[in-house]
Amino acid sequence: MSSYIEFNNELDKLNKIIDDIITKLKNIKDNMKSSNINNKIGILDIKEIINQNDINEQFKNIMNLYDKINNKIDYNNYIIAEIDIKEKDINKDIRIINSYEEYKRKNQIWREDENELNNEKEIKEKCTIQINNKIIPFSYYFKFSQIGKYQIKYIFKEQLKRVDCIFSECESFSSINLCNFNNQIANNMLYMLKGCKSLLNINLSNFNTQNVRNMSGMFQDCESLANINLSTFNTENVTNMQSMFRGCKSLTNINLSNFNTHKVTNMIAMFKECNSLTNLNLSNFNTQNVTRMSYMFYECVSLSNIDLSSFNTSKVKSMDHLFTHCNSLTSINLSNFNTQNVTYMAEMFRGCSSITNLNLSNFNTQNVTDMAWMFDCCKSLTNINLSSFNTQNVTDMNYMFSACNLLTSINLSNFNTQNVKSMYYIFGGCSSLAYLNLSNFSTQNVTDMKDMFRMCHSLKKINVITKDNKILNLLA
Repeated sequence: MSSYIEFNNELDKLNKIIDDIITKLKNIKDNMKSSNINNKIGILDIKEIINQNDINEQFKNIMNLYDKINNKIDYNNYIIAEIDIKEKDINKDIRIINSYEEYKRKNQIWREDENELNNEKEIKEKCTIQINNKIIPFSYYFKFSQIGKYQIKYIFKEQLKRVDCIFSECESFSSINLCNFNNQIANNMLYMLKGCKSLLNINLSNFNTQNVRNMSGMFQDCESLANINLSTFNTENVTNMQSMFRGCKSLTNINLSNFNTHKVTNMIAMFKECNSLTNLNLSNFNTQNVTRMSYMFYECVSLSNIDLSSFNTSKVKSMDHLFTHCNSLTSINLSNFNTQNVTYMAEMFRGCSSITNLNLSNFNTQNVTDMAWMFDCCKSLTNINLSSFNTQNVTDMNYMFSACNLLTSINLSNFNTQNVKSMYYIFGGCSSLAYLNLSNFSTQNVTDMKDMFRMCHSLKKINVITKDNKILNLLA
């Protein structure tokens, strides 16, 4: 049982003893008035009622517990947040703290994991909340009665093992200072600051992350945050960085030069929708254990160049949507990409409308099953090398080259399409395409070839190399 609960229980016992004494003394007083009992008898009764030893013992228990608690409390362990209340916020429930259990309730997530600790109980027991130096009862929400800036201080009696979701969806925070937060034992920071949409400043100068394993969604949707200093971050034990900076729409640069990622297995959507990001140096990233990279740079629309030549992708299984809608990207260095275990490449380069050249001659696609929309809307692409592509297990090629309207020729002579079921609009909108080598194309299992060459205005039947009559008939 927590020392704080014991302390409260002992206080309740003392209150009960005192209440009993007061009741008995009142009864004696009433009896003396009504029956004129000799005062000496009343005094003897009082001595009998007030057992000094009982009271002393109870006080001793309480003071022992008080000392025990005091020895645990780190009065320097606190977090300070600032909140700016607008007129629209007055007398409304404003979230000031959260927990994983509360997050699941709010978002109707009913998944239960018996191995999960209950950080709601931990936070409620260990956190004292002050607003403008006034202690308030613990609550996830607070109603502010006046416009203005408020300081919220969170004092922690003991360290927290899990801080996941602790400030998730605190949408009104304008700043948060974590430099005095002792989080040395914390191992989970899932969604810690997710959805802090108004957050402009964050101080992480003394933040200790040495034992953290999960940073998934840690800064997700902090869409007003323009700068973040992660120079003190120790990520040597982190395994999950999924969506870590997802939706940080105002960040223009992130310095991750100190990040140790050798244990990370999940980088899904790590920088997804970082719309303002213009520079990203990942040369120190160790990705030897990463298995999932889907959506990693999705909609990084301001990123013009990215060098991933240091990436070890030998264990990666999913690369779908990896660069989708990176429409400012003019070059990507993927020369060291090992794709031998990748199974999903759907929409991998979709919407990379500024790329002019793609050399994927090192790609091993023997296990890939889905290439749908892979190069869709690469509108500036004039050259593409797919000479190493092994497509024997691919089942979906929908929209694969659609709207690549500057490509004049594509050599797909090495393509094995025996297991492909859909080629819908595969070359649709390739308006400059004049030459196409489909010599090994087989459509025997294809069930949908509709609009395969739609709007291929420059393509003539004579310039299409194929043995497949169904393809020839589409070109008639």
